[in-house]
Amino acid sequence: MNKVILVGNLTKDPELITTNSGISVCRFTIAISRRFPSSTGERETDFLNIVVWRNQAENCHKYLKKGSKCGVVGSIQTRSYEANDGTKKYITEIVADEVEFLNSRSQNGEETPISKPEKSEVSELEPIEDDSLPF
Repeated sequence: MNKVILVGNLTKDPELITTNSGISVCRFTIAISRRFPSSTGERETDFLNIVVWRNQAENCHKYLKKGSKCGVVGSIQTRSYEANDGTKKYITEIVADEVEFLNSRSQNGEETPISKPEKSEVSELEPIEDDSLPF
């Protein structure tokens, strides 16, 4: 099984390209702070490359920007290539199946964190007799 779920902030604006066959590809990097501090007391941060395809790529390019918080569900992919100096280079990236935008836009266009809906007040519930249940 190869599945990863991540939440982080974009380190720069996403880049959108189109393949020769007309398929949209969006690439961006998210920063994710580690849960526990290191031995020096600092929380380290991982920077993970994300790749998104087709319509979702266009939406990511349109709605995400540097600093945006997003959730990513996808799989880890590793590929390699030969560099100009003849050495073999490896790249590990997350191929996103789903991207959730975790910021919303306010009236003036600035991003604001999505707030949780307020709990509604529920009046007291009346007891129901077992005989009146439909099952």
